[in-house]
This record gives sequence, structure tokens and C-alpha cells, in this order.
Amino acid sequence: MSDLVIGLGGLAMMFALMVFRMPVGMAMLAAGYFGTVLISGARSANALLVTETFSAASNYSLTVIPLFILMGNIASVAGFSSRLYEAAFAWVGFLRGGLASASIIGCAAFAAVSGSSVATAVTIGKVALPEMKRFRYSDALATGAIAAGGTLGFLIPPSTGFVLYAILTEESIGQLFMAGILPGLLLTALFMAAVALVTLKDPEAGPRGEWVSISMRMRALMRALPLVTVIIVSIGGIYLGVFTPVEAAGIGAGLVILMAIGMRKLDWRMLQQAVSDTVGTTAMLYLIVIGASVLNPFLALTHVPAMLGEAMTSAGLGPYGVLLLIIIAYLVLGMFMDGLAMLVVTIPIFFPIITGLGFDPIWFGVVAVIVIEMGMITPPVGLNVFVVKSVAQDVPMATIFRGVIPFWVAMAVCLLAVIVFPQIALTIPSAMFR
Repeated sequence: MSDLVIGLGGLAMMFALMVFRMPVGMAMLAAGYFGTVLISGARSANALLVTETFSAASNYSLTVIPLFILMGNIASVAGFSSRLYEAAFAWVGFLRGGLASASIIGCAAFAAVSGSSVATAVTIGKVALPEMKRFRYSDALATGAIAAGGTLGFLIPPSTGFVLYAILTEESIGQLFMAGILPGLLLTALFMAAVALVTLKDPEAGPRGEWVSISMRMRALMRALPLVTVIIVSIGGIYLGVFTPVEAAGIGAGLVILMAIGMRKLDWRMLQQAVSDTVGTTAMLYLIVIGASVLNPFLALTHVPAMLGEAMTSAGLGPYGVLLLIIIAYLVLGMFMDGLAMLVVTIPIFFPIITGLGFDPIWFGVVAVIVIEMGMITPPVGLNVFVVKSVAQDVPMATIFRGVIPFWVAMAVCLLAVIVFPQIALTIPSAMFR
């Protein structure tokens, strides 16, 4: 049996294990380990498993993940996340569709703390969906806005997607974080434009909220100021070069904990819950990284990435034609796979092709993350749709999927803009690291 056949069989086994609900990290680990046994023997496979596991688990850059997750969890249990939504509600809630727009702004702001699309959708959804129900918003618009807004957690820094991309490609986490800022703001604006178009077509879908006085708006903004300050300090500190992403995560988490204690918003039970959730999420992400670290050398031995690269580049489609094929592959995979799983499985295959075609690796990181975001709200899997369904249990899945369609189109527009105008993603990293 040739190495190429073993490689293709290993990938098939990995996808089959995922279909049978094996955790993504374990599926990649099993495929990489047993595939290496077939090619190089058990001794080499055992050495690979030990060295790659230790290397991945002891990677200093990865400590940014638990620290930012802890920061988001503390902000959530302490009630700081609801303050972000309340501030956005006070400023735009009186507009037609204003509650949906406020939800998107709240998601964008919380994304700059949590780094997780699932956490963002759940946290803001629990606060915003009851309010939109009270004002008789259509179920499609209300749930669609939360499902789409939650995906901003994968793009706006700190993003676990960017951290994993950086680890897999050995690119700078700081540059990737900075590259996500302008596309994240653009996508937020496009989501709000989608809300405006939906309510323009059907005013009953998003009635106006209550008018709020300027003094009450300022009071709501001041209540959200502590968490906004943490966002500015952590992200701004990275941009100014005051500290590294890992240091920014530590400072951000420390500031949120101190604020929660100082404002008496954090008790021992809440702290235990936040730490427990952080440990669980971190363990899952570390397992994915370890699985990818074992799978990637196996794929290199089988030459599957090289073969696929040669096939795509020799097809005569040109650089952007190949890029289009990669985007289509992501969209198809996004219908069935989780976003992080897609990232760790495909980047070792697609990254050499992209760099070989002369595309900027930081720019491609943003493109890949946006396409993966689209997969988070694409049927039949649509992870964020299922997350919102858990919060809005009385809303049918078909209604939620119908509600995300305008936002999916907004994502496609954002993706096209980033491809046509790469400086949307590269301006801040270029200014930061010139």
C-alpha cells in the first residue's frame, strides 16, 4: 500500500470518526498516530506522539487561550457583558430594528473580550432575545442577528481561530489580532445594514424600541466603561507594542477579576464556575492542537498536501481561481464540520498552496476565518444556529436558518471586500510592524 493511499485512508478514517461523534482532537490524533504506525512503524509513531504532545502543550504562545477565555467567562458571570448590550440598546434601540442592531454591537464588544463565537452567542443571546421578544420582533430576525453576531467572536481579536492559525502556520499572533480589527468592524457594520434592509422590507419584523434620553444613554455608557477600558488596554497595548498577546491576555484577565471583586460582582461560586468553564474549553482546544500536531507530520509523510497543491496549481486557474476553489471547499466543509476542526484540518493542506501563489499569509488568515464564520451559520450543521436554538428553544430551526440568510449575504460581501481590497486586513498590521 502506497503512502498516498495510506494518507487518503487516514483522512477518511478521521472524518468517519468525527461523524460518529468522536471529539475532533481525538479523531485527528488517532488518524495521525495509526497512519504513522503504518508508514514508519510503532517506534516512530510513539516518538512522534510524545514529542509533539509535549511541544504543543508547552507552547508559551498557547497560554493566550486560557487567559482570554477566563477574561470572557469572568466578564460573563459578573454581568459585565449585559452592560455592553444595555449601552448599545440605549444608543440604537429606538431605531427600527434597533434591538437587533444593539445585539450585534453587544456581540462585537463582547467578542473583544471572550474570543469565542459560542460564548458570545450564548451570553448576548440570553440578554437580548427576551428583550426582542418583549418588543415583538420576528423570531427570524431576532435569532438570526444573535447567531450571526456571535460569529464575530471568531474574527474580532482576541480570536481563538487566529491563535490556532498562528500556531499552525508559525505566523505572528499579534499581527493576526490586528488584522482582524478592520474586517471585524466592517462585518459589524454590514450586519447592521442587513438589519436595516430587513426592517425596511418588513417594518413589523423589528419595531422601534423606547426612546432613551441623552443622560440615560451616557449613564449606560459609563456602566459599560470598565469592560470597554479592558478591551482598549489589552488590544491597544498589543498595537502599541507595550506588551505581547500573552501579556495582554494576562493583564486583561487580571483587570476583569479585580474589577469584578472591587464592584462585588464576583463570589466564590461564580469564580468556580468561570474557572471550571475555562478549564473545560481550554482542554478541548489543547486537544485539538495536539491532534493537529500529530496529524500534520503524518500528512507530510504521505505527500497528500503536496499532491493536492500540484493538482490545484496545474489546473491553469490562476491564483484567484485556486483561491476560489479553496473558498468553495471551506463553504462545503462548513456545512458539516465545526469551525476549529476545519481550521486545523485544512490549514496544513491549503497554507503551502496559498504562500506558493504569493498571497500574504496574514491576509489569508483573515479570509479563512471569515469563510469559517460563514460555515458557523450554514445548514445543516451551523454551530451557532444550534447554540441560539438552545437559548430560544421555542423557535424552529428552519426559522433560525431563514433568519441568518441576510447576514450570510453580508458575510459574503465582507469576504469579497477583503479579497478585492487586501489592505482592509493588512493596514493595521503593516502600520504596527513596519
